[in-house]
Amino acid sequence: MSSVSGTTGEDRTDYTKAESREIRRRSLRLLGSLLSPLKAQVTLAAVVLVVSTAAQVAGPALIAYGINTALPRVIEDGDWMPSAMVTAVYLVAGATGAALIGWYAVISARLTQAVMFDLRRRIFLHTQRLSLEFHESYTSGRIISRQTSDLESIRELLDGGLNQLVSGILYCSFTLVALVLLDWESGVILLAMAVPMYLLMRWFYLRSQVVYRESRVVSAKVIVKFVETMTGIRAVKAFRTEERGDKEFGELASQYRDNNMRAIRLFGTFEPALMVVSAVAVSLVLLWAGWRLIDGVIGIGTLAVVLYVRNFFAPLQEVAFFLNSYQAATAALEKVSGVLEEQPTVPDPDAPVDLWEAKGHVEFRDVTFGYSDDRVILPGFSLDLPAGQTVALVGTTGAGKSTLAKLVSRFYDPSRGAVTLDGVDLRDMHPKDLRRAIVMVTQEAYLFSGTVADNIALGKPDATLDEIKAAARAVGADAFISQLPDGYATDVNKRGGRVSAGQRQLISFARAFLANPAVLILDEATASLDMPSERQVQEALQTLLADRTAIIIAHRLSTVAIADRVLVMEHGRIIEDDHPDALIAGTGKFAQLHAAWKESLV
Repeated sequence: MSSVSGTTGEDRTDYTKAESREIRRRSLRLLGSLLSPLKAQVTLAAVVLVVSTAAQVAGPALIAYGINTALPRVIEDGDWMPSAMVTAVYLVAGATGAALIGWYAVISARLTQAVMFDLRRRIFLHTQRLSLEFHESYTSGRIISRQTSDLESIRELLDGGLNQLVSGILYCSFTLVALVLLDWESGVILLAMAVPMYLLMRWFYLRSQVVYRESRVVSAKVIVKFVETMTGIRAVKAFRTEERGDKEFGELASQYRDNNMRAIRLFGTFEPALMVVSAVAVSLVLLWAGWRLIDGVIGIGTLAVVLYVRNFFAPLQEVAFFLNSYQAATAALEKVSGVLEEQPTVPDPDAPVDLWEAKGHVEFRDVTFGYSDDRVILPGFSLDLPAGQTVALVGTTGAGKSTLAKLVSRFYDPSRGAVTLDGVDLRDMHPKDLRRAIVMVTQEAYLFSGTVADNIALGKPDATLDEIKAAARAVGADAFISQLPDGYATDVNKRGGRVSAGQRQLISFARAFLANPAVLILDEATASLDMPSERQVQEALQTLLADRTAIIIAHRLSTVAIADRVLVMEHGRIIEDDHPDALIAGTGKFAQLHAAWKESLV
């Protein structure tokens, strides 16, 4: 993974120059890819903006012409035609500018919404495609921050800030050109005042860059803390951690407030300083123009240059507002582009191998695996699981049982060696075939918002209601589902809050069985069931696991009884491998665990 990615550098603000350049290039690549499909609309918006700006800038020049040329013609010759023409052109320019500004607002809004739609979908699709390793290290709160506050900052940049920048630069450029054409000496004065103006804006840009990058980091921390607290509210209530949580959140909120105050003070210094530079420029131009007017070098209408000088500085405040939103959006774009630059650590194969009908023969061939902390979990691990065999994995916490299950599910890839299904390396299998052939049921038993039927049909969206009910009956879930207010059409509410933990687990069993995989992995999947429900599920399992390869990870040794084979793991190695009854009759680790379990029941 990239050293400047969202995963590894999310909370950093002390980037090196090389890292900062790479981050900027990454952000610009993202922005360019978003705007590339919209070239025609961008071109139209640019043309409309240029014409509307030119129409707005024409006003003072027309006033100067009217006073210096058209008005004397009326006084001296009684010729009203030049005045009428100037008035008509002034009105047409004003009306044209106003109409085009309105049109430009509509065009730019459509562009913004098109970009935001594309970006939202990219983030959602990409984060789904990323491997489990990413999601185990990148908290949900940070992902939510990318989709909410960061995208909102980018929207504000595109919707308002960028418009202010482009229109401001165009307005200043056209104004300077018109000023030089009208009175080049005033133009020289204005250019001289551009030096302190440039130094002021550069100071503001560099200072705000640091402040707003810190702001995005603190903002993400606030969101993460809030999301984690609300997600784990049961634990908060159970352990009475409200006061501690309030203190921690208060500290983060205080940091966020202080950071925002620094940004406000920074802008509060910049804007008055900009007004001072503008006032000095207007004064100098007015003084020099007045001196020449007294000498008769210029006409009184040429004093319209003062309007140009004032108009030149007015858009710079809009540019400053752009810098304000630009820094927030740049920091947000850095985070978003960092997520989108992440590559799956479990990539799809370039030339996928189809396995339409998997039999379920799983084999570990000299597999070595360790997580990102370089701690080896499975050192040179080999195992052969024949098709249709039910295998139970037993061992102490950290023995490598769940790691083995994750490798079979291809949530991770081995560092060395291979995991195969029916002789095909999982890394070479077509993703659709892999997901159809191997299904894991975990202790979490996550339910999505929607009906019970929708949740059961998660792995087989085209399943009929009869198929859904048959799967539920097979695992003993039909009885309680039928008693729900709307039966299978009952909305389970957020995360399955309408049903108990055991009922959620039964629904997840029905979901897995409906998918009909060749290999079924149960990772502590009966941990949430009470004893009657567990017996009911075990009875269903004996029928449903027939002719199917099953890997059962359980601390409840009662679940192990249905296995054809028990593997006892210790430090990533198999230390015992036999039928449950044979191991119980022996004197090994499993016999000790079984004896302790029976004693605990008594």
